[in-house]
Amino acid sequence: MTAHRTLRDALVDAAERFASAGVPSPEVDARLIAAHLLQVGPMEVALRSRGEVPVGFDEMVARREGREPLQHILGVAPFGPLDLAVGPGVFIPRPETEVLADWGVRQLKLSHARPARVVDLCTGSGALALYVAEVFGADAEVIGVEKHDEALAYARRNAEGTTVRMVSGDVTAPGLLAEWHGTVDLVLTNPPYVPYTPDLDTEVYADPPQAVFAGESGMDVIEEMLPTVFALLKRGGLVGIEHDDTTSQAVRDVLAAHGGFGGIEVLRDLTGRARFVTASKLSD
Repeated sequence: MTAHRTLRDALVDAAERFASAGVPSPEVDARLIAAHLLQVGPMEVALRSRGEVPVGFDEMVARREGREPLQHILGVAPFGPLDLAVGPGVFIPRPETEVLADWGVRQLKLSHARPARVVDLCTGSGALALYVAEVFGADAEVIGVEKHDEALAYARRNAEGTTVRMVSGDVTAPGLLAEWHGTVDLVLTNPPYVPYTPDLDTEVYADPPQAVFAGESGMDVIEEMLPTVFALLKRGGLVGIEHDDTTSQAVRDVLAAHGGFGGIEVLRDLTGRARFVTASKLSD
């Protein structure tokens, strides 16, 4: 007689398969798949562990075992208080970017400008723009800019029901958002910044390459977008830029070489790595 297969059995099996496939967090991913299908929080899965295996679990496990990103399988990526729709064609927001979002909202809280004007360049799924809007509501006018149509469609889907404007645009093009030049309090950006390499985790290559890589140095987009950042910001306005682990000094150098930025500082992620550079506009 075949023993009854419980959810606990399925979770143990899934975690073992994920570990063998090189998935970084096998137990967590198995539990998140179960939670998604059961429509409960991850901590509640244990309470259902003696129950039936939810329909679709084995299919999702097979996809994750093949190193398809978990966020693509579930269709959403958590970002702070948000659950953002994601899929092929849009960059999956990473938890470390929440540090930049939190820095941005803390700076706006110190500002007396209301409504504050905020621009998220290379918005992707809309993560940074929507994080700010979630915190400030009507106290912030927020625009996200995205060049690629597939990503822009996700950004607009995620922005439904909010006041955030998601617009099509090239962040390196002169005259972008000309009507806002010299008026923006805060620019946030998580641009393509990875130096091209074939040696990254499998899941990275599921992101659209144009959202990840920026030439051999990883600096191509950051360098080319600085005139846009400078044009948008008002005097004293702030910018926060996410960058590769290896390019913190390079980002600080190009900001300093521009001549229009001061207060150039390193912002570290929760592991202590230099992952962001912040600065303010000195003058027009």
